[in-house]
Amino acid sequence: MKAVIQRVKSASVTIDDQIVGSIQQGFMILLGIHEEDTKEDVDYLIRKITMMRIFEDEAGKMNLNIEAVAGSILSISQFTLYADTKKGNRPSFVKAARPEQAIPLYEAFNEGLRQSGLQVETGKFGADMQVALVNDGPVTIIIDTRDK
Repeated sequence: MKAVIQRVKSASVTIDDQIVGSIQQGFMILLGIHEEDTKEDVDYLIRKITMMRIFEDEAGKMNLNIEAVAGSILSISQFTLYADTKKGNRPSFVKAARPEQAIPLYEAFNEGLRQSGLQVETGKFGADMQVALVNDGPVTIIIDTRDK
């Protein structure tokens, strides 16, 4: 799995001119699921994301996790994170998990974050979504479970 984590002041996702999810301070996460990913990858990412200390403390140091700042998460499925651009000009997405595998893992990811006590808003898997955000910092972190 690949997660692009952006520390945000606010973020929202719109489908068909309707806002379907929005948050204030927290993380906007783009989640790509690889064809070989399992529940173990989900659990690893949840642990890393919930404990990641990238919010500033009173001294201005990145020392606080999302729980400490009462932050929320906007989680967006993003199969294009597994684009293969090695050949030609049209990306290949053959390494991205098919929907029958990806949807349960995406839902398990979101539910795991909720079970850790976080508010989680989502887009809709496979939908044409417009995502807006105010990146705070900017701070953007990429985690790939293949690199653990």
